[in-house]
Amino acid sequence: MEFFITPYGLVKLGFIVQRSISIAQSSELRNIFNKTPYLKLSERAAGVYHRESRSGKYKLTYAEAKAVCEFEGGHLATYKQLEAARKIGFHVCAAGWMAKGRVGYPIVKPGPNCGFGKTGIIDYGVRLNRSERWDAYCYNPHAKECGGVFTDSKRIFKSPGFPNEYEDNQICYWHIRLKYGQHIHLSFLDFDLEDDPGCLADYVEIYDSYDDVHGFVGRYCGDQLPDDIISTGNVMTLKFLSDASVTAGGFQIKYVAVDPVSKSSQGKNTSTTSTGNKNFLAGRFREGKIEIVY
Repeated sequence: MEFFITPYGLVKLGFIVQRSISIAQSSELRNIFNKTPYLKLSERAAGVYHRESRSGKYKLTYAEAKAVCEFEGGHLATYKQLEAARKIGFHVCAAGWMAKGRVGYPIVKPGPNCGFGKTGIIDYGVRLNRSERWDAYCYNPHAKECGGVFTDSKRIFKSPGFPNEYEDNQICYWHIRLKYGQHIHLSFLDFDLEDDPGCLADYVEIYDSYDDVHGFVGRYCGDQLPDDIISTGNVMTLKFLSDASVTAGGFQIKYVAVDPVSKSSQGKNTSTTSTGNKNFLAGRFREGKIEIVY
């Protein structure tokens, strides 16, 4: 029998098997409504989206997660709603609260560090201790658009509010998943983010994978158009983050599906370093590992 280690015990796809640590009861619910601007909005599908605290993963109790979703006009997603979103490509490598005190996360593409190599809802079951801290999965089909899951052969997508300036304290993920054997040709049509030599304030990150854990390609900011990028496979992830100060015009990005590149042209794929944007943090692929280049 397989068991998976989590922060709160050993789990086998749906129920707690053994408690490994005790969790202290939290103090009374903090003013969650005042905290809402400091929460991160992640990708969305079928009205379901992921929330995490601005201070990082796994900071919300059940009551706080529930209040966040309700404050935004929605509610905690049910297991069925999360599974419906997963079936059309919703993929997040972070456990979060669902309705009725359940915790889990949706996996579309399995990986060694995400989903224990499984697909489906990685389900931690109904938690007896509602003071445990996780992220949140909300359901609100009318919530503000930020991120998405794309399977079309071509599409243009934009930063929230474009052509108007994006807002502070945003985080959005776009997942692109094409047919097996196809590659993704990514082109920047417009690009204007807060100018920062280290790209530590507002930025776009690109990953040559279906999550933001593997295949780091680069981080971009400023107002120079980044070079085109061609994926090494049929999936790609883009992450947009803005901090608490200074906004800008945002971006438009286009992608199209292309046939596999030949060996002679592989030097043009995501393993190369962009030179078109002076504010650029590159990730190089070397012997299966990522080397960060400043």
